[in-house]
Amino acid sequence: MDRLAFNAVAAINEQRVARQMVTNELANVSTVGFKRSFEASVRAIQVNGPGMATRMQPQSFTEDFIQLKAGTVMATGNNLDIALSGTSVLGVTSPDGQLAFTRRGDLRVNANGVLENGSGHLVRDQGGAPISAPAGLVITIESDGTVFGRDPAQTNATPPVALGALLLRDASEVKLQRRTDGLFSVVGLAQGADFPSGPKLPRLTSGALEGSNVNALEVMIKLMDQSRSFEQQINMIKEAKATDESGETMMKAS
Repeated sequence: MDRLAFNAVAAINEQRVARQMVTNELANVSTVGFKRSFEASVRAIQVNGPGMATRMQPQSFTEDFIQLKAGTVMATGNNLDIALSGTSVLGVTSPDGQLAFTRRGDLRVNANGVLENGSGHLVRDQGGAPISAPAGLVITIESDGTVFGRDPAQTNATPPVALGALLLRDASEVKLQRRTDGLFSVVGLAQGADFPSGPKLPRLTSGALEGSNVNALEVMIKLMDQSRSFEQQINMIKEAKATDESGETMMKAS
């Protein structure tokens, strides 16, 4: 019976990471550009060592690759808001100064006159440098990522000035993983490394934001399923304890 209780406890422990990741997804249902990445399952594996060869133990198997499935696109009318299309990603500067990628497109001009997103990550241009936006200019972003600035004091006939081009990459042929700061990096490459854009042309929609691709109803169902699984494992431990106590009672001298 102790083996039954041991397996139940092992199953509870193996499901812990999955519960944490599902809770994290639920907390980011309304986060702009958030992409779910975690998939987990529990399987029975054979345990090697002294004893019978039929011993099995639950073990979790996980996969943590960014799923670039599109979220809901919301029109905002803000010239600096962008929604990346398909499998496009945007290059930004991470807090540690490295190149990283994101789908978050709520851009703004910071106090230093540099373009950044809502998380404070500086947006990079095709050359890897930050994009400066002089004060007073009206900023617009084209569907190919080119950033223009226009002086509102000038006539409409005056052409806008190109300030740079967003560092956009098509990630359809690479696997992305989540960094500890929430940004993306390419699996198999060192953090901070760039990668060749895929065959699809990176595009964006200006004046709109992409919401999270987490389905709240699906996540809630997963949480309910995990809660029931937890209760089942706890009941198995209680039953194993009750069975042991009954057997101990039978062994007592009358």
